[in-house]
Formats: sequence, C-alpha cells, structure tokens
Amino acid sequence: MQFEFSTASRIIFGSGKLNTIGDIATEFGKNAFIISGCPKSVSDRLYSALESRGICYSTVKIEQEPTIDVIKTFIDIAKRFSPDLLIGIGGGSAIDSAKATASLISNPGEITDYLEVIGLGKPLSNPSLPLIAIPTTSGTGAEVTKNAVLASPQHNVKVSLRSPYLLPKIALVDPELTVSVPPAITAFTGLDALTQLIEPFTCIDPSPMTDVLCRDGIQRIGRSIYQAYDNGVDHNAREDISLASLFSGLALANAKLGAVHGLAGTIGGVSPAPHGAICACLLPHTMEANINALMERAPGHPALQRYDAIAKILTNQLSATVEDGVQWVRNFCNHAKIPPLSVYGLSEADFGRILETATRASSMKGNPITLSEVELRNILQKSLQLNAE
Repeated sequence: MQFEFSTASRIIFGSGKLNTIGDIATEFGKNAFIISGCPKSVSDRLYSALESRGICYSTVKIEQEPTIDVIKTFIDIAKRFSPDLLIGIGGGSAIDSAKATASLISNPGEITDYLEVIGLGKPLSNPSLPLIAIPTTSGTGAEVTKNAVLASPQHNVKVSLRSPYLLPKIALVDPELTVSVPPAITAFTGLDALTQLIEPFTCIDPSPMTDVLCRDGIQRIGRSIYQAYDNGVDHNAREDISLASLFSGLALANAKLGAVHGLAGTIGGVSPAPHGAICACLLPHTMEANINALMERAPGHPALQRYDAIAKILTNQLSATVEDGVQWVRNFCNHAKIPPLSVYGLSEADFGRILETATRASSMKGNPITLSEVELRNILQKSLQLNAE
C-alpha cells in the first residue's frame, strides 16, 4: 500500500471563523489583494476584519468562471499593488482565480506556458504568494486542491493549471457564509461535492485516507442536502454540507476522479453551463452506466462493492442496493429541479467534439472501468432530457 496526501498548510473550520481573518492575515503581511466572488454582506465583513488590524487591501470582482484573459488582468492589477498576500473569497471561480493569480504573479513567462492540453504544461518553478482561500459555497473544495481550472474561449475548452504551489497557505471554511446561497446553487454545488466524493471512492486508485473522508462526506450529504436545499438557514445542514465539500476537495486532490468530470470539463468548454450544474446532471446517468458496465464486464470488480456502500450510506438503509444509490441521486435531482443540459444550449451535434476531448481527459482515466463511446454517448443523451430515467 502506497499513497501521498497533500493539502493546504492549515485548515480552519467553523461557524464565525471569518471573524478571525484579520489576525490570520497579519501572519503574512500588511497588503492584501482580494479576489471576491461573494455577496457584499460577506465582503464587507472581510474588509472590516482586515481594517481592524490595519491591513490595506485592493479588491477585484469575479462574476464568471475565470478565463486566461481574466487572470492576465488580475495579475497586472496585483503587480501594481505589490501585495504580501492574496485572499480568494467566494465560490470555486473566485478561489481558482486567486490560486492562479497567486502562483503566476511569481513565475515568469506566459500563462499558457504552464497550462495542460493547450499549453506547454511546464511546472511552476517559484512558490506562490501566500494565499488564504475562503469558500462561500459548498461544492468545489477548491480551498484544498492544487489546481485551478481556467477557460480558454478561443479553444472551447477548460484546462487546469496544476502544481503543489497552488495549495493555499490557509483554507478558512465558515459554514455561516453559505446560509445566503440560493436553493439552485445549493443543489448544484452540493451535487458537485457528492460527485467529488463518489468518484475518488470508486476510482481505479483509491486511498485509505481519502476513503475515510469520502464515506463521512457522503453520509453528511445524504442526511443534510435536502434540508440545506429546502431550508437554507438550517445551520446544522449547512455545516454538514460545508464539511462534506471540504472533504470532497481533499479527496479529489489525493485520489482520482472519473467519467463525470471527464465529460464535465469538456462540456464546460462548449457550453455556458456552470460546472456544478453539469456534474449534477451527469452524475446519476454516469453512476448507472458505470454500474451496468461493471456488472457486465467485471462483475468481481471492487468498485461494485463501493457503489453498494454508497447506496447504503446515502439511503441510510443496510438493505439498499447499487440501484437504490442511483435512484437516491436521481430523486434529489428531481426534487431540486436540476435542468437538463439542453437548457444551456447543448445538443447532439456537440457530442462528437465532446467525446473526442473527454476520452483523453485525465479525469476519465480514473474511472473504475473504461466506458465505450456508445456508453458515453448514452450518458450525454440522457443528460439532454429533463428527469431522464
């Protein structure tokens, strides 16, 4: 048995922990560059906490998934401010933007020099500026991952900047910050977190450390995601989903993913659909395809036992079968009115280029079994239909 485990230098979790950001930031300096994707009510709390400790700051807003050009702009602005540290506060887009900016500001050359797929894929040679990552949604786990996903509209693809240097110095997770997240985003991000727990748990190379995190995270989502969706001010539910999201980030950073993310990354390059919405739509159909393929071609595969465990954890029923696990996910998707991918303009005409790229994606290589083009096309077809069974 061999494995590695990497994460942020320090993880701080708990309701009200945003109030400690002033003290934490002083450990790194007096000038903070902030990339914000959060509501004004949250950012004002951040600013007040920094001002109380005499920390100067400059802020830019991110209201979309980051592109290469957006990151170039942020780097230029940050260099003029000469920050001692960066703070990323918001959803995955804000935190990925902060991770990319913090790392590329201290490394020479073009952004594409360091990008996978469309660039040279060179390793970063210099450490990032110190980064504090503060998520305000529960789903991406970006505060503890070592990659940042950037869109390249000219290539119609999303690609990763990947390096251990992208791991934040501080991951500050305050469940209170997620209370104002609307139901639809709660569903999208919650199902993204569930995907990031299921895929590392069933991948071709799971880790005993991530297994523990995945089991606990899946249990928390199973017992709390309905309540977080239906009653967003339920602090216990928000705490469960925030912790599950954190665990999902730790899991995906230290194990592999699977076909949902293999497809989602490519779909995100050709469609304006948010990443969480894509994962939410793909998850039940991909689980079903994997289970059917394993039963037909590898009935003794250990991943089947893991899908069985997922079903029992999600449903809290010891008698649950793998099919019950898929149905649980499908039921929540229906409850949360997850839209089909056709809502975002995706059609069968896009399948060819999606599959051409997705089959080469690193995430796809982690899937417990190789899915055929027919099986992948069937997943996409079902994802175009509302409430497809």
